Amino acid sequence: MNINFKAKGDYKTIISKIKSTKTYFKTLYANNKNKAIDSASKYLHYKLINDIIPHWYGTSWDFNGHTNVPNDGLIACGYFVSTTLKHLDFNLNRYKMAQQAGLHEAIALQPKKKLKIFSNKTFSELKEKLNVVYTDGIYFVGLDNHVGYVLIKDKDIYFIHSSYCDNKVVIELAETSPCFRSNLYVFAEITTNDDLIKKWIFNEALVIPTN
Repeated sequence: MNINFKAKGDYKTIISKIKSTKTYFKTLYANNKNKAIDSASKYLHYKLINDIIPHWYGTSWDFNGHTNVPNDGLIACGYFVSTTLKHLDFNLNRYKMAQQAGLHEAIALQPKKKLKIFSNKTFSELKEKLNVVYTDGIYFVGLDNHVGYVLIKDKDIYFIHSSYCDNKVVIELAETSPCFRSNLYVFAEITTNDDLIKKWIFNEALVIPTN
């Protein structure tokens, strides 16, 4: 799958290097905007899936968990998303974001009119629709009472989340995940979202709606 499932390297060093790399993308953007966005998208995809999230696998879930250190303390589903995005060096308030409903978290990443919202779908129906509207990438998903990341890879759907079903951070096939069952699904693009990638490059603050 070309996905790293085990923590590698020093976590603080990984975060520091991501932050310092922004200078390169800013310079590239000044010369070639499209190349900068495309390159930053691939970079963030790789770093989130292969460098940051692997350190969080196995971290214990708790409804009120908000640790800032992987595998040291407890992490709720919303805090898992907001903290890993913060460590990817998105300019956001991880507390404020994690405390919102899934729809509001999604809107922080992408305007509401661009979100994809599905209701009362079987998994097969949902998978078919996702593969029509989306390409391979990492997406935010808000469920009835849960949030996490969806990884679309070669038309397969993976769910990465702090699981109240397994009581820890996991990656699993969405189809067989008991936590992925929901009446409502709200999707926001992350690594395929050019506007969001530009905000990352220029360190623009993500606005977290509260109502």
